[in-house]
Amino acid sequence: MTDSAVTQERRLVTAIPGPGSLERLDRKKAYVADGVGTTLPVFVTQAGGGILVDVDGNHLIDLGSGIAVTTVGNAAPAVVRNVQEQVQAFTHTCFMVTPYDGYVDVCAALAELTPGDHAKKSALFNSGAEAVENAVKIARVATGKDAVAVFDHAYHGRTNLTMAMTAKNMPYKNGFGPFAGEVYRAPMSYPLRDGLDGPSAAARAIDVIEKQVGAANLACIVIEPIQGEGGFVVPAPGFLPALAAWAEDNDVVFIADEIQSGFCRTGDWFASDHEGVVPDLVTTAKGIAGGLPLAAVTGRADLMDSVHVGGLGGTYGGNPIACAAGLGAIEEMKEHDLAARARHIGELMHTRLDALKIEHPVIAEVRGRGAMMAIELCKPGTTEPDAARTAAVAAYCHQQGVVVLTCGTWGNVFRFLPPLSIGDDLLREAFDIVSEAFTATA
Repeated sequence: MTDSAVTQERRLVTAIPGPGSLERLDRKKAYVADGVGTTLPVFVTQAGGGILVDVDGNHLIDLGSGIAVTTVGNAAPAVVRNVQEQVQAFTHTCFMVTPYDGYVDVCAALAELTPGDHAKKSALFNSGAEAVENAVKIARVATGKDAVAVFDHAYHGRTNLTMAMTAKNMPYKNGFGPFAGEVYRAPMSYPLRDGLDGPSAAARAIDVIEKQVGAANLACIVIEPIQGEGGFVVPAPGFLPALAAWAEDNDVVFIADEIQSGFCRTGDWFASDHEGVVPDLVTTAKGIAGGLPLAAVTGRADLMDSVHVGGLGGTYGGNPIACAAGLGAIEEMKEHDLAARARHIGELMHTRLDALKIEHPVIAEVRGRGAMMAIELCKPGTTEPDAARTAAVAAYCHQQGVVVLTCGTWGNVFRFLPPLSIGDDLLREAFDIVSEAFTATA
Protein backbone atom coordinates (compact mmCIF):
# COMPACT_ATOMS: atom_id res chain seq x y z
CA MET A 1 0.00 0.00 0.00
CA THR A 2 3.04 2.28 -0.30
CA ASP A 3 1.62 5.31 -2.14
CA SER A 4 4.42 7.63 -1.17
CA ALA A 5 6.33 10.25 -3.09
CA VAL A 6 9.35 9.36 -0.96
CA THR A 7 11.83 6.99 -2.60
CA GLN A 8 11.64 3.76 -0.65
CA GLU A 9 15.32 3.10 -0.07
CA ARG A 10 17.82 3.61 2.72
CA ARG A 11 20.28 6.29 1.63
CA LEU A 12 23.09 7.80 3.71
CA VAL A 13 24.70 10.92 2.29
CA THR A 14 26.18 12.25 5.56
CA ALA A 15 27.02 10.96 8.98
CA ILE A 16 24.01 10.66 11.30
CA PRO A 17 23.26 13.33 12.40
CA GLY A 18 24.43 15.41 9.45
CA PRO A 19 25.47 19.06 9.39
CA GLY A 20 21.97 20.36 8.75
CA SER A 21 20.57 18.49 11.73
CA LEU A 22 23.50 19.53 13.93
CA GLU A 23 22.87 23.18 13.09
CA ARG A 24 19.21 22.80 14.03
CA LEU A 25 20.12 21.02 17.25
CA ASP A 26 21.83 24.23 18.34
CA ARG A 27 18.50 26.08 17.81
CA LYS A 28 16.66 23.33 19.68
CA LYS A 29 19.06 23.74 22.58
CA ALA A 30 18.42 27.48 22.61
CA TYR A 31 14.63 27.40 22.44
CA VAL A 32 13.27 23.97 23.47
CA ALA A 33 13.19 22.88 27.10
CA ASP A 34 15.89 20.34 27.91
CA GLY A 35 13.24 18.06 29.41
CA VAL A 36 11.98 17.32 25.91
CA GLY A 37 14.37 14.60 24.74
CA THR A 38 14.91 12.99 21.35
CA THR A 39 15.88 9.44 20.47
CA LEU A 40 17.62 10.21 17.17
CA PRO A 41 18.72 13.83 16.66
CA VAL A 42 17.87 14.24 12.98
CA PHE A 43 15.39 16.81 11.69
CA VAL A 44 12.83 15.28 9.33
CA THR A 45 11.56 17.10 6.26
CA GLN A 46 9.50 14.40 4.56
CA ALA A 47 8.22 10.91 5.33
CA GLY A 48 6.16 8.16 3.76
CA GLY A 49 5.98 4.42 3.34
CA GLY A 50 8.77 3.12 5.55
CA ILE A 51 11.18 6.06 5.10
CA LEU A 52 12.01 9.26 6.98
CA VAL A 53 14.00 11.91 5.06
CA ASP A 54 16.12 14.35 7.06
CA VAL A 55 17.34 17.85 6.25
CA ASP A 56 20.65 16.47 4.95
CA GLY A 57 18.95 14.17 2.44
CA ASN A 58 19.49 10.96 4.41
CA HIS A 59 16.76 8.34 3.94
CA LEU A 60 16.21 6.43 7.19
CA ILE A 61 14.22 3.22 7.57
CA ASP A 62 11.48 3.75 10.14
CA LEU A 63 10.92 0.92 12.63
CA GLY A 64 9.18 3.17 15.15
CA SER A 65 6.16 4.82 13.47
CA GLY A 66 6.46 7.77 15.85
CA ILE A 67 5.82 5.29 18.70
CA ALA A 68 3.05 3.33 16.94
CA VAL A 69 1.26 6.43 15.63
CA THR A 70 1.81 6.34 11.86
CA THR A 71 0.46 2.81 11.47
CA VAL A 72 -1.06 3.68 8.08
CA GLY A 73 2.10 5.54 7.06
CA ASN A 74 3.11 9.18 7.24
CA ALA A 75 1.10 10.36 4.26
CA ALA A 76 -1.69 7.85 3.69
CA PRO A 77 -3.85 9.07 0.78
CA ALA A 78 -7.21 8.90 2.58
CA VAL A 79 -5.79 10.75 5.59
CA VAL A 80 -4.28 13.49 3.41
CA ARG A 81 -7.46 13.86 1.34
CA ASN A 82 -9.75 14.05 4.37
CA VAL A 83 -7.54 16.54 6.18
CA GLN A 84 -7.25 18.80 3.14
CA GLU A 85 -11.02 18.82 2.65
CA GLN A 86 -11.73 19.47 6.32
CA VAL A 87 -9.15 22.20 6.82
CA GLN A 88 -10.71 24.09 3.90
CA ALA A 89 -14.19 23.74 5.40
CA PHE A 90 -13.47 24.70 9.02
CA THR A 91 -10.77 23.95 11.58
CA HIS A 92 -12.69 24.18 14.88
CA THR A 93 -16.00 24.93 16.51
CA CYS A 94 -15.61 22.93 19.74
CA PHE A 95 -18.00 19.99 19.73
CA MET A 96 -19.39 21.13 23.08
CA VAL A 97 -20.47 24.42 21.47
CA THR A 98 -21.69 23.37 18.03
CA PRO A 99 -21.36 19.71 16.97
CA TYR A 100 -20.33 18.33 13.57
CA ASP A 101 -20.63 15.00 11.77
CA GLY A 102 -16.96 13.98 11.95
CA TYR A 103 -17.04 13.51 15.73
CA VAL A 104 -20.17 11.36 15.55
CA ASP A 105 -18.77 9.40 12.60
CA VAL A 106 -15.64 8.51 14.57
CA CYS A 107 -17.75 7.38 17.54
CA ALA A 108 -19.87 5.23 15.22
CA ALA A 109 -16.73 3.64 13.74
CA LEU A 110 -15.38 2.92 17.22
CA ALA A 111 -18.67 1.26 18.21
CA GLU A 112 -18.31 -1.01 15.18
CA LEU A 113 -14.61 -1.85 15.55
CA THR A 114 -13.93 -2.23 19.28
CA PRO A 115 -14.45 -5.66 20.88
CA GLY A 116 -17.99 -6.85 21.63
CA ASP A 117 -21.36 -6.46 19.91
CA HIS A 118 -23.12 -4.66 22.78
CA ALA A 119 -24.35 -1.07 22.60
CA LYS A 120 -21.35 1.25 22.80
CA LYS A 121 -20.71 4.96 23.02
CA SER A 122 -17.53 7.06 22.91
CA ALA A 123 -16.06 10.36 24.04
CA LEU A 124 -13.14 11.87 22.13
CA PHE A 125 -10.00 13.49 23.51
CA ASN A 126 -6.53 14.62 22.40
CA SER A 127 -4.06 12.17 23.93
CA GLY A 128 -3.78 8.70 25.36
CA ALA A 129 -3.23 10.04 28.87
CA GLU A 130 -6.44 12.07 28.60
CA ALA A 131 -8.31 8.97 27.47
CA VAL A 132 -7.03 6.89 30.39
CA GLU A 133 -7.82 9.61 32.91
CA ASN A 134 -11.36 9.97 31.59
CA ALA A 135 -11.89 6.22 31.58
CA VAL A 136 -11.06 6.21 35.30
CA LYS A 137 -13.46 9.10 35.87
CA ILE A 138 -16.23 7.18 34.13
CA ALA A 139 -15.53 4.01 36.13
CA ARG A 140 -15.57 5.93 39.42
CA VAL A 141 -18.91 7.58 38.69
CA ALA A 142 -20.48 4.37 37.38
CA THR A 143 -19.44 2.22 40.35
CA GLY A 144 -19.43 4.78 43.14
CA LYS A 145 -15.98 3.42 44.11
CA ASP A 146 -12.58 5.13 44.13
CA ALA A 147 -9.70 2.67 43.87
CA VAL A 148 -7.82 1.88 40.66
CA ALA A 149 -5.73 -1.27 40.09
CA VAL A 150 -2.85 -1.15 37.63
CA PHE A 151 0.11 -3.46 36.99
CA ASP A 152 3.87 -3.74 37.28
CA HIS A 153 5.70 -2.32 34.24
CA ALA A 154 2.59 -0.36 33.16
CA TYR A 155 2.70 2.92 31.28
CA HIS A 156 -0.45 5.04 31.09
CA GLY A 157 0.68 8.64 30.59
CA ARG A 158 2.20 11.83 31.96
CA THR A 159 -0.71 13.61 33.68
CA ASN A 160 -0.80 13.50 37.47
CA LEU A 161 -3.22 10.58 37.67
CA THR A 162 -1.61 8.63 34.84
CA MET A 163 1.87 9.16 36.30
CA ALA A 164 0.55 7.54 39.46
CA MET A 165 -0.69 4.66 37.30
CA THR A 166 2.63 4.37 35.45
CA ALA A 167 5.21 2.07 37.03
CA LYS A 168 8.54 3.42 35.81
CA ASN A 169 10.03 6.27 37.82
CA MET A 170 12.68 7.59 35.42
CA PRO A 171 12.05 9.57 33.29
CA TYR A 172 8.28 9.67 33.69
CA LYS A 173 7.71 10.37 37.39
CA ASN A 174 10.97 11.41 39.02
CA GLY A 175 10.53 14.63 40.98
CA PHE A 176 6.95 15.26 39.82
CA GLY A 177 5.01 14.08 42.89
CA PRO A 178 2.97 13.98 44.98
CA PHE A 179 0.76 11.84 42.79
CA ALA A 180 -2.95 11.07 42.78
CA GLY A 181 -4.10 8.65 45.44
CA GLU A 182 -6.12 5.43 45.44
CA VAL A 183 -3.92 3.79 42.79
CA TYR A 184 -2.72 0.27 43.61
CA ARG A 185 -0.28 -1.96 41.74
CA ALA A 186 -0.64 -5.69 41.10
CA PRO A 187 1.89 -8.12 39.62
CA MET A 188 1.81 -8.47 35.83
CA SER A 189 2.07 -11.74 33.97
CA TYR A 190 5.65 -11.68 32.63
CA PRO A 191 6.40 -15.19 31.30
CA LEU A 192 10.15 -14.64 30.85
CA ARG A 193 10.54 -13.63 34.48
CA ASP A 194 7.81 -15.36 36.50
CA GLY A 195 7.36 -18.65 34.63
CA LEU A 196 3.65 -18.73 35.50
CA ASP A 197 0.84 -19.74 33.19
CA GLY A 198 -1.94 -17.22 32.63
CA PRO A 199 -4.49 -18.47 35.18
CA SER A 200 -1.82 -18.79 37.88
CA ALA A 201 -0.50 -15.28 37.21
CA ALA A 202 -4.07 -13.94 37.30
CA ALA A 203 -4.75 -15.69 40.60
CA ARG A 204 -1.62 -14.07 42.04
CA ALA A 205 -2.72 -10.61 40.85
CA ILE A 206 -6.28 -11.05 42.09
CA ASP A 207 -5.01 -12.18 45.49
CA VAL A 208 -2.98 -8.98 45.81
CA ILE A 209 -5.94 -6.85 44.72
CA GLU A 210 -8.36 -8.54 47.11
CA LYS A 211 -6.01 -8.32 50.07
CA GLN A 212 -4.60 -4.83 49.51
CA VAL A 213 -7.62 -3.05 48.02
CA GLY A 214 -10.80 -5.13 48.24
CA ALA A 215 -13.30 -5.54 45.44
CA ALA A 216 -15.82 -3.44 47.38
CA ASN A 217 -13.48 -0.43 47.01
CA LEU A 218 -12.23 -1.04 43.48
CA ALA A 219 -13.68 1.04 40.65
CA CYS A 220 -11.59 -0.41 37.84
CA ILE A 221 -8.73 -2.53 36.61
CA VAL A 222 -6.67 -0.76 33.93
CA ILE A 223 -4.34 -2.92 31.87
CA GLU A 224 -2.48 -2.86 28.56
CA PRO A 225 -3.28 -6.15 26.76
CA ILE A 226 0.31 -5.95 25.53
CA GLN A 227 2.39 -3.55 27.57
CA GLY A 228 4.12 -0.71 25.77
CA GLU A 229 6.83 1.34 27.48
CA GLY A 230 7.17 -1.37 30.13
CA GLY A 231 8.76 -3.73 27.64
CA PHE A 232 6.15 -5.08 25.18
CA VAL A 233 5.30 -7.71 27.76
CA VAL A 234 2.76 -10.19 26.37
CA PRO A 235 0.88 -11.81 29.26
CA ALA A 236 0.57 -15.59 29.30
CA PRO A 237 -2.60 -16.94 27.62
CA GLY A 238 -5.53 -16.91 30.01
CA PHE A 239 -4.29 -14.03 32.16
CA LEU A 240 -6.49 -11.33 30.62
CA PRO A 241 -9.67 -13.47 30.43
CA ALA A 242 -9.31 -14.46 34.09
CA LEU A 243 -8.92 -10.82 35.18
CA ALA A 244 -11.89 -9.76 33.05
CA ALA A 245 -14.06 -12.54 34.49
CA TRP A 246 -13.12 -11.60 38.07
CA ALA A 247 -13.90 -7.93 37.33
CA GLU A 248 -17.31 -8.82 35.93
CA ASP A 249 -18.13 -10.92 38.98
CA ASN A 250 -17.16 -8.13 41.37
CA ASP A 251 -18.70 -4.99 39.81
CA VAL A 252 -15.26 -3.75 38.74
CA VAL A 253 -14.89 -1.98 35.40
CA PHE A 254 -12.33 -3.72 33.17
CA ILE A 255 -10.47 -1.10 31.11
CA ALA A 256 -8.19 -2.15 28.25
CA ASP A 257 -5.55 0.46 27.47
CA GLU A 258 -5.17 -0.19 23.73
CA ILE A 259 -3.40 3.09 23.02
CA GLN A 260 -0.25 1.46 21.66
CA SER A 261 -1.68 -1.94 20.68
CA GLY A 262 -4.89 -0.88 18.92
CA PHE A 263 -5.86 -0.29 15.30
CA CYS A 264 -4.41 -3.32 13.50
CA ARG A 265 -1.00 -3.05 15.13
CA THR A 266 -1.04 -6.59 16.57
CA GLY A 267 -2.64 -8.31 13.58
CA ASP A 268 -6.21 -7.78 14.75
CA TRP A 269 -8.16 -4.58 15.23
CA PHE A 270 -7.34 -4.69 18.95
CA ALA A 271 -4.99 -6.79 21.06
CA SER A 272 -7.93 -7.78 23.28
CA ASP A 273 -9.39 -9.63 20.30
CA HIS A 274 -6.62 -12.24 20.35
CA GLU A 275 -8.07 -13.88 23.46
CA GLY A 276 -11.69 -12.90 22.94
CA VAL A 277 -11.63 -10.42 25.82
CA VAL A 278 -14.43 -7.85 25.70
CA PRO A 279 -13.46 -4.90 27.92
CA ASP A 280 -16.05 -2.68 29.56
CA LEU A 281 -14.08 0.36 28.37
CA VAL A 282 -11.31 0.68 25.76
CA THR A 283 -8.91 3.61 25.53
CA THR A 284 -7.41 4.41 22.14
CA ALA A 285 -5.05 7.00 20.63
CA LYS A 286 -1.74 6.76 18.69
CA GLY A 287 -2.61 4.74 15.55
CA ILE A 288 -6.18 6.03 15.42
CA ALA A 289 -5.59 9.05 13.17
CA GLY A 290 -2.44 8.68 11.07
CA GLY A 291 -0.43 11.18 13.09
CA LEU A 292 -3.01 13.74 14.18
CA PRO A 293 -3.88 14.10 17.88
CA LEU A 294 -7.01 12.08 18.58
CA ALA A 295 -7.94 9.74 21.44
CA ALA A 296 -11.09 8.05 22.67
CA VAL A 297 -12.81 6.20 25.46
CA THR A 298 -15.26 3.68 24.05
CA GLY A 299 -17.40 1.33 26.06
CA ARG A 300 -20.69 0.01 27.30
CA ALA A 301 -23.37 2.61 26.70
CA ASP A 302 -24.67 2.36 30.27
CA LEU A 303 -21.20 3.08 31.67
CA MET A 304 -20.49 5.93 29.27
CA ASP A 305 -23.89 7.50 30.07
CA SER A 306 -23.35 7.36 33.83
CA VAL A 307 -21.49 10.69 33.79
CA HIS A 308 -23.53 13.88 34.14
CA VAL A 309 -23.89 16.20 31.13
CA GLY A 310 -20.79 18.39 30.86
CA GLY A 311 -18.66 15.98 32.86
CA LEU A 312 -16.74 14.77 29.81
CA GLY A 313 -15.12 16.87 27.10
CA GLY A 314 -12.38 19.37 26.39
CA THR A 315 -11.86 22.31 24.08
CA TYR A 316 -9.99 20.38 21.39
CA GLY A 317 -11.30 16.86 22.03
CA GLY A 318 -12.47 15.39 18.73
CA ASN A 319 -11.15 18.33 16.72
CA PRO A 320 -12.73 18.20 13.23
CA ILE A 321 -9.38 17.87 11.42
CA ALA A 322 -8.26 15.06 13.72
CA CYS A 323 -11.61 13.32 13.23
CA ALA A 324 -11.24 13.61 9.47
CA ALA A 325 -7.78 12.07 9.75
CA GLY A 326 -9.14 9.29 11.96
CA LEU A 327 -11.84 8.41 9.46
CA GLY A 328 -9.20 8.39 6.71
CA ALA A 329 -6.92 6.11 8.74
CA ILE A 330 -9.77 3.66 9.39
CA GLU A 331 -10.61 3.72 5.66
CA GLU A 332 -7.00 2.82 4.85
CA MET A 333 -7.01 0.01 7.43
CA LYS A 334 -10.17 -1.51 5.98
CA GLU A 335 -9.36 -1.02 2.28
CA HIS A 336 -5.87 -2.53 2.56
CA ASP A 337 -6.68 -5.10 5.27
CA LEU A 338 -3.90 -3.77 7.45
CA ALA A 339 -4.60 -6.33 10.16
CA ALA A 340 -3.49 -9.00 7.69
CA ARG A 341 -0.55 -6.83 6.68
CA ALA A 342 0.48 -6.58 10.35
CA ARG A 343 0.38 -10.36 10.64
CA HIS A 344 2.59 -10.70 7.56
CA ILE A 345 5.07 -8.14 8.90
CA GLY A 346 5.03 -9.96 12.23
CA GLU A 347 5.92 -13.25 10.54
CA LEU A 348 8.84 -11.62 8.73
CA MET A 349 10.13 -10.00 11.91
CA HIS A 350 9.64 -13.14 14.02
CA THR A 351 11.62 -15.24 11.53
CA ARG A 352 14.52 -12.79 11.53
CA LEU A 353 14.51 -12.28 15.29
CA ASP A 354 14.28 -15.99 16.09
CA ALA A 355 17.37 -16.59 13.91
CA LEU A 356 19.13 -13.68 15.60
CA LYS A 357 18.34 -15.12 19.03
CA ILE A 358 20.06 -18.40 18.12
CA GLU A 359 23.15 -16.52 16.99
CA HIS A 360 23.29 -14.06 19.90
CA PRO A 361 22.49 -15.50 23.36
CA VAL A 362 22.20 -11.98 24.77
CA ILE A 363 18.66 -12.08 23.33
CA ALA A 364 16.67 -13.70 26.12
CA GLU A 365 13.27 -13.60 24.44
CA VAL A 366 11.49 -12.72 21.21
CA ARG A 367 7.89 -11.69 21.87
CA GLY A 368 4.97 -9.73 20.53
CA ARG A 369 2.10 -9.98 18.09
CA GLY A 370 1.81 -8.76 14.52
CA ALA A 371 3.78 -5.60 13.87
CA MET A 372 4.35 -5.06 17.60
CA MET A 373 7.44 -7.18 18.23
CA ALA A 374 10.22 -7.00 20.79
CA ILE A 375 13.42 -8.63 21.93
CA GLU A 376 14.65 -8.49 25.52
CA LEU A 377 18.41 -8.42 26.12
CA CYS A 378 19.89 -10.08 29.21
CA LYS A 379 23.30 -11.30 30.25
CA PRO A 380 23.53 -14.75 28.55
CA GLY A 381 22.03 -17.55 30.59
CA THR A 382 20.38 -15.17 33.07
CA THR A 383 17.51 -12.71 33.31
CA GLU A 384 19.87 -9.89 34.36
CA PRO A 385 19.01 -6.96 32.06
CA ASP A 386 21.73 -5.81 29.63
CA ALA A 387 20.89 -2.15 29.06
CA ALA A 388 24.45 -1.31 27.92
CA ARG A 389 24.32 -3.78 25.02
CA THR A 390 20.85 -2.54 24.13
CA ALA A 391 22.13 1.04 23.92
CA ALA A 392 25.13 0.00 21.82
CA VAL A 393 23.00 -1.92 19.32
CA ALA A 394 20.56 0.98 19.06
CA ALA A 395 23.39 3.46 18.45
CA TYR A 396 24.79 1.29 15.65
CA CYS A 397 21.39 1.05 13.99
CA HIS A 398 20.91 4.80 14.18
CA GLN A 399 24.33 5.46 12.63
CA GLN A 400 23.38 3.13 9.77
CA GLY A 401 20.08 4.86 9.09
CA VAL A 402 17.61 2.57 10.86
CA VAL A 403 15.30 4.16 13.44
CA VAL A 404 14.83 1.75 16.35
CA LEU A 405 13.20 2.34 19.72
CA THR A 406 14.03 0.86 23.09
CA CYS A 407 11.80 0.43 26.13
CA GLY A 408 11.38 -1.70 29.23
CA THR A 409 11.58 -1.15 32.96
CA TRP A 410 15.35 -1.78 32.76
CA GLY A 411 15.92 -0.18 29.32
CA ASN A 412 16.89 -3.53 27.82
CA VAL A 413 14.11 -4.15 25.28
CA PHE A 414 13.96 -3.32 21.58
CA ARG A 415 10.46 -2.64 20.31
CA PHE A 416 9.83 -2.87 16.59
CA LEU A 417 6.85 -0.86 15.33
CA PRO A 418 7.23 -0.41 11.56
CA PRO A 419 4.48 1.43 9.71
CA LEU A 420 2.20 -1.07 8.01
CA SER A 421 2.94 0.77 4.75
CA ILE A 422 6.57 -0.42 4.77
CA GLY A 423 7.66 -2.71 1.93
CA ASP A 424 9.01 -6.19 2.56
CA ASP A 425 12.38 -5.43 0.95
CA LEU A 426 12.88 -2.38 3.13
CA LEU A 427 11.93 -4.36 6.22
CA ARG A 428 14.41 -7.11 5.34
CA GLU A 429 17.16 -4.52 4.83
CA ALA A 430 16.36 -2.96 8.22
CA PHE A 431 16.82 -6.30 9.94
CA ASP A 432 20.04 -6.90 8.02
CA ILE A 433 21.29 -3.77 9.79
CA VAL A 434 19.91 -4.95 13.15
CA SER A 435 21.80 -8.21 12.64
CA GLU A 436 24.99 -6.33 11.75
CA ALA A 437 24.55 -4.26 14.90
CA PHE A 438 24.53 -7.32 17.14
CA THR A 439 27.64 -8.68 15.45
CA ALA A 440 29.44 -5.33 15.59
CA THR A 441 28.73 -4.86 19.31
CA ALA A 442 29.41 -8.42 20.42
